[in-house]
Amino acid sequence: MTKDKSNIVLIGMPGSGKSTVGIILAKITSRNFIDTDILIQLRDGRSLQNIVDTDGYMALRKVEEEVLLSVNCRNHVIATGGSAAYSHTAMSHLRENGIVVFLHATMATLQARIRNYATRGLAKRPDQSFADLFDERLALYMRYADITVPGDALTQEDVCAQILNELGTH
Repeated sequence: MTKDKSNIVLIGMPGSGKSTVGIILAKITSRNFIDTDILIQLRDGRSLQNIVDTDGYMALRKVEEEVLLSVNCRNHVIATGGSAAYSHTAMSHLRENGIVVFLHATMATLQARIRNYATRGLAKRPDQSFADLFDERLALYMRYADITVPGDALTQEDVCAQILNELGTH
């Protein structure tokens, strides 16, 4: 990992393990941990679902972009919200100080992990299915990823080990 890119930025679909892997990875690497979904909720004083229900999914994307652009840190593991990749400006900002890791899980794995799709606070169109959202976001994640780690058959610790292995080559 290069000195000028001291952050590890996790991107991926809801259910891909960004928050859980992020906490473990922060412990292993002696970094601080930031979950940007929590930052959004703290800033607005309400849940992601409340933002979507009250103001719409585009409002959540806008707030998320603002929060991501406000993140200025070094030596952190940053777990982003699933819709972070919609903002080129925010992703470019995060890449200035970080290596972007896409935690890739298959549609079947995500569906098995996510039981609260309707109430999870996803920045998606009201008529959009999870499969449509997956297809739409996959290209975005691939565009911004410096490293892609397939996590379907791996434990959270194995995902961390794979990330660290990949970072050794960057």
